[in-house]
Amino acid sequence: MEILVISGLSGAGKSRAAKYLEDMGYYTVDNMPAERILPFAEFCASSGERFERVALVSDIRGGSDGFPSLLQTIGRLRDKGMNCRLLFLGADTETIIRRYKETRRMHPLMRRGDTIEDAARREEELLRPLREHADFLIDTTQMPSSKLRSELYSLFGSRGQEDALSVSVVSFGYKHGIPPEADLVFDVRFMPNPFYVSELRELTGLDAPVRDYVFSFEQTKQFLDKLEDLFRFLLPRYREEGKTMLVVAVGCTGGRHRSVAITRELAERIARLGYSTTENHRDMTRRDMTHG
Repeated sequence: MEILVISGLSGAGKSRAAKYLEDMGYYTVDNMPAERILPFAEFCASSGERFERVALVSDIRGGSDGFPSLLQTIGRLRDKGMNCRLLFLGADTETIIRRYKETRRMHPLMRRGDTIEDAARREEELLRPLREHADFLIDTTQMPSSKLRSELYSLFGSRGQEDALSVSVVSFGYKHGIPPEADLVFDVRFMPNPFYVSELRELTGLDAPVRDYVFSFEQTKQFLDKLEDLFRFLLPRYREEGKTMLVVAVGCTGGRHRSVAITRELAERIARLGYSTTENHRDMTRRDMTHG
């Protein structure tokens, strides 16, 4: 079993790092008191493969007197034959101050009359032994989230994990609202509407007659070709910035005909570009048959 203890300065990005590690398959626990790490690790070790990789955030929130015991606990875990390593995240004082001001949160070491700088410098001194004994040290001072993610994948991710980007293509009807989870939204209401063809009205965009009708127009083919070129350009850029899931929404009036046919075709084209792709038709089975 692998145990990664995450510690470091408040505001340096420990919780964000834990989320990225969770994406990599770690079982993560935030704000784990140092004295609870050993019994929790023993529980995980006895529970089989479910807890094969564990990441525990232990920091100043657990009390300033916990850091000597944290180092002792790590030593005891290693003595038991467990693969236990310490990741320390830091940043310069100016960056810590700026981040706290942006979030308007209070530093956990601030006392009455203290400034954020006072608290940050006191924490830096308290955590110096941890920093000196860390197996991995990441300075997030000039590090955007995408760079932190990339660094963590480089250190702890399996080969190929960093490049993973999944695309979910969702059809919907504007009359039912835009999917709130959508990153990109495309409106296909400019296309001729199969709803007004009586023999197609009761069918959906997954049925061949509707699909053939939608794609019988040159504008539909041109639209898909241009859309494919757009995604050929966009998807590598999203991946480079650390995005792991992209939701693409395609809408028509009712979400039953045009958007469904386009979503099926677009999902197939994105899959051919080499990305893990799923499709979902949110409103296709709604029975309020007005305006298609």
